[in-house]
Amino acid sequence: MPDQYIYRNNEYIKILPAWAQELASKYGSKTANLYILHGNIRDLLPHERKENEFIFTRIQEYISDVLFGNRDIIAYYDRSSGVKFCLPEMEQDYLAAAPRLCTNPDINTEDFVSSDPEKSFPYLEKYFLSCIPDDRRKKCRMVLIVDYAEHVVPAGDLIRLSDADRYCMVTFNRWATDPKFFNGDISIILLSENLADISSRLAGSPSTVKISVPFPDARVRESFLHSKENEGKLLLERGLSVEKLASVTSGVNLMNLNRLTAESYEENKPLSMDFMRRKKKDIIESEAAGLLEFMETSFNLSHVSGHDFVKKRFKNAAKAIKMGRPDVLPMGYLIAGPVGTGKSFMVSAFAGEIGIPMVKFRNFRTKWQGETESNLEKVLNILTAMSPVGVMIDEADAFLGDRSQEGDSGTSNRVFAQIASFMGNTEYRGKIIWFLITCRPDLIPIDLKRQGRAEEHLALFYPETDKDREDLFKTLVRKLDLDIRNFSVSDLFKKYKHEYSGADLEAVLVRAKLIAAMDDRVFVKREDMEEAMSDFVPAAYPHEVELQNLVAVLECTSREMIPKEFRNLPRNKIISDIQELKTLLGER
Repeated sequence: MPDQYIYRNNEYIKILPAWAQELASKYGSKTANLYILHGNIRDLLPHERKENEFIFTRIQEYISDVLFGNRDIIAYYDRSSGVKFCLPEMEQDYLAAAPRLCTNPDINTEDFVSSDPEKSFPYLEKYFLSCIPDDRRKKCRMVLIVDYAEHVVPAGDLIRLSDADRYCMVTFNRWATDPKFFNGDISIILLSENLADISSRLAGSPSTVKISVPFPDARVRESFLHSKENEGKLLLERGLSVEKLASVTSGVNLMNLNRLTAESYEENKPLSMDFMRRKKKDIIESEAAGLLEFMETSFNLSHVSGHDFVKKRFKNAAKAIKMGRPDVLPMGYLIAGPVGTGKSFMVSAFAGEIGIPMVKFRNFRTKWQGETESNLEKVLNILTAMSPVGVMIDEADAFLGDRSQEGDSGTSNRVFAQIASFMGNTEYRGKIIWFLITCRPDLIPIDLKRQGRAEEHLALFYPETDKDREDLFKTLVRKLDLDIRNFSVSDLFKKYKHEYSGADLEAVLVRAKLIAAMDDRVFVKREDMEEAMSDFVPAAYPHEVELQNLVAVLECTSREMIPKEFRNLPRNKIISDIQELKTLLGER
């Protein structure tokens, strides 16, 4: 969208960010008068008075000053403060109008500014309508900005709404379609962090305009930091530039950035990269209300044994990221394979390889209607702000659900549709990389694993040969930082013929380490390994593992990934074996 300008004080000022341009455009078109602004609305908003020169303000003042110039009539309302106006003279004029707006001589003017909408809204409506000029050539813009709108028109079943909530919902819907409001230039702007928190009857109405306010981008964060630098209130560690600091604070809003710089200045402690990374983790996990978990790893793909084909794919992706070629990356990956093959570790090692943040989805579902969708909306907004970022969803088959789930008033269907739509947005290619991890890829709906979403399908399997197991053993020794005294690993694997998964072998090594510790040693001897391996009995679920192997084979898009024992099996044979195993295990 091209830059727009506001003419103020005999000069043109370039200023509007995309969301404000959209609001100005919709307002100017006179096709709607009810707007919902959602997203990063609790932040400081940048107002660019001159090129790369910003002042920062709250959203109410931004709308009043930047978009409407604090002229005509601009009123504020929320459940706590009641009715306010952006300028004292506006409020004085409103209260002075009481006698002509009400025939009751004993009118209590406190009702005009009451936090009870059933008392104040009728007077606001009368006042707005009375201010419409008789001569249509004269202009008088009127705007009502309702903050914390989720407490005025909350989401939920209609039958559960209070009388006051019903009143507000009917009032806003009526105002949104009333020709007097259209013709009289009367607009209502609702503010809420999450669109899902507002009544779907209002948010989903075709007469309502919904506008998302994003987190600040790198340019805005850099300008904010420069403003602090110009004030002499920015302390940076030697060698750290404002530009570098702005680049590593993606996902952090200006309120939090302001707090960090202020604390640094007051405590006379310069900001460092390590400090900012730690604080960024804390801030984002806090902003996400525990719904996202940062995955910190000291490992990379060199710590992964075997799975050469998968590692090659990930190394190519890492190279593309470092080359600045996000356009060649898949939107997401489906990582399949039986339990214990190291799927989650592979993804965390990839995160260590590429050096971008990796977060893990935590359970955002609750028993309260509407809260699940609100939680998900919050998380997706944060992911957008954090990009580039990797997103890991473990046990994806159970976590994500599908379109056909029943029994929760349609919540699962809406959540699934919300995630599928977000994953398929090609604007985020190379910026938000999805990793769906599962041992049952057959239970993930085709909507999520088709091209354009989790389009790259990779599979991990148990080690096939003793050499593979030996390599895995050595890799795990390095991962666990074990002190192993020299002995022949190949002899052990010939003697103990277990079908070890990576998780099995790691458990054996930990047991051997425990045996050594009980003998007051920090190193592991052959006798410790013999005792641990001879005692170890892998968990017995052969049918489940066989099923997990077969469905992973079916997902493979390259023969090179498939173990030799399955490589020459006809596809229809694999499908029939899967059906037999599902029947045996009592699945449909």
